[in-house]
Amino acid sequence: MEITAAAQWINTVFEDFDMAVTSSVHWLHGVGGGFFTPFFEFISFFGKGGIFLILLSLCLAFFKPTRRFGSAMCLGLAIGAIFTNLVLKVYIARPRPYADESSLYYQLWLKVGQNLESDYSFPSGHTTAAFDSMTPVMIMGKPKYKILALTFAVLMCFARIYLVVHFPSDVLGGIVVGVLAGCLGVLIAARLPRRWYQWDTLPHGKHEI
Repeated sequence: MEITAAAQWINTVFEDFDMAVTSSVHWLHGVGGGFFTPFFEFISFFGKGGIFLILLSLCLAFFKPTRRFGSAMCLGLAIGAIFTNLVLKVYIARPRPYADESSLYYQLWLKVGQNLESDYSFPSGHTTAAFDSMTPVMIMGKPKYKILALTFAVLMCFARIYLVVHFPSDVLGGIVVGVLAGCLGVLIAARLPRRWYQWDTLPHGKHEI
């Protein structure tokens, strides 16, 4: 299988790291006997195409009390999607871990549901979406929401590695892109016109709970 020079470089540099982390995460499969597979498939579902996170951010942006979170999340998701799906994945074109049927990754992938993905591997789009949407919450939210956002993002990382649809280095790349995109989203949202945040979608005379 021919791969790009960029993908080959990542494979070489992160070879030991990827195998060590994947083996550690798959300890859960050995201990749980497949018990964790439906859970991680469920977590992974929320990052599919970023649809759920986009809808969540739009809902938050619609209502005045949560508009700053929602606006920053929308911007972060857009920035992250552009860099991940239109630039990095296309340029690097790294094959998925299970693409090599002679590898240990392929054997592990067979054990955990054989989930297929249609695009390239680096960086992880699910991880990018999780972090570029949750980073604004971690920056701007109350402590309980920060913990919830971080927990979701971290679980997404584990899910993508556990299901063997990404190398750990793909996930690491997704974290970097996602955090940067989320921070940019926060910065841009802070500079939106004041009237955007003052606009109230609720009928006059009614107040949010």
